[in-house]
Amino acid sequence: MSSAQRLIPLVSDTESQPTAAMRIAIANAEVGDEQRGEDPTVNRLQARVAELLGKEAALWFAGGTMCNFVAIKVHTQPADAVIADWMAHIIRAESAGVAFSSAVHVEPIVSERGIFNASDLRAALGRLRTTPSPYAPRPKLVCVEQTHNFGGGAVWSLGELRAVSNLAGAEGLAVHMDGARLLNAVVASGTSAAEFAATADSVWLDFTKGLGAPIGAVLAGSRDFIAEARRYKHVFAGAMRQAGIAAAGCLHALDRHVERLADDHANAGRLADRLGQIEGIRVRTPAPETNMVFFDPSGTGWSNGAFLAELAVRGVRMGEVSGEIRAVTHLDVSRADVDTAVAAIAAILKTSPVAGPIAKSSGYEPDLHWRQTCPPIPCPPTPAH
Repeated sequence: MSSAQRLIPLVSDTESQPTAAMRIAIANAEVGDEQRGEDPTVNRLQARVAELLGKEAALWFAGGTMCNFVAIKVHTQPADAVIADWMAHIIRAESAGVAFSSAVHVEPIVSERGIFNASDLRAALGRLRTTPSPYAPRPKLVCVEQTHNFGGGAVWSLGELRAVSNLAGAEGLAVHMDGARLLNAVVASGTSAAEFAATADSVWLDFTKGLGAPIGAVLAGSRDFIAEARRYKHVFAGAMRQAGIAAAGCLHALDRHVERLADDHANAGRLADRLGQIEGIRVRTPAPETNMVFFDPSGTGWSNGAFLAELAVRGVRMGEVSGEIRAVTHLDVSRADVDTAVAAIAAILKTSPVAGPIAKSSGYEPDLHWRQTCPPIPCPPTPAH
């Protein structure tokens, strides 16, 4: 790849860059002291997200992982149990932070696509209650991820979420939604953000993925929940000063970058379709629900590491997750970029496979590379749908 050649960024939607218009909004942001609750742009964003999600209040954070840490801290006490899908982001890609920050036990549910049902939740509760109190950990929280990253960008239906939420409530458990890509689910399903959020006691949005902002996430819930979350935000050193320069980008994204997520989904579908026509490539997500495509090139004779290295030389970046290649579409990836990426892959496969390094994309991102020094975790089969 020449130094002048553009690199097509398919490692993650976190690679998206602020648009020129967003940069203007950021530069012109009205700011104040966020730590004191005096930044007007942050306050507008918090009110906007609370309304969007149908919650009483919301709180600004620099990033989504801290939203998870703080929410779980508010919902639990040390030695409580949290129930989540076995490939949930809080388990696989947040440095075991909830164990450190909340000292909780996480009970995993093995599922397909990262989506479990009420029967799965009931079985997990049964496992946690193998022995009576005080020997058993006390279940307090169910975590769901919408969309589910390592499940292939899978979308929980409203019915699925309601069933899990109703059982959790009946059992005295709260529900927390990792909504990093919630608006992808909204666009894909036609279900409103408020309807999805109504199934959870707490929920957050990330603005640095498909929405294209450089910084920012917002956690929402009841007024009492957010008041306690604000306290822990300070404990975790998450308060900021003139954060309005970042919040302005998030507001711009809400105004201009939500409906266009459908373009990302269409591009992911195009990529999956084209890859599925290449002999030796197995596409795990032949009909992507949102903006992620997972595939395995091992049938071509190429290792993941050699494949990704050669792909980067040809101007395309992708990443590896649990022994598969992941490609994520976003606002900086066009339909033409998808076609260029497929052409690059086809060109690679016309050459002889070469020995390569352990897969490593040209940009490090924790939710892609957590598994590079560990054996791949076997995934359950994913139905084609």
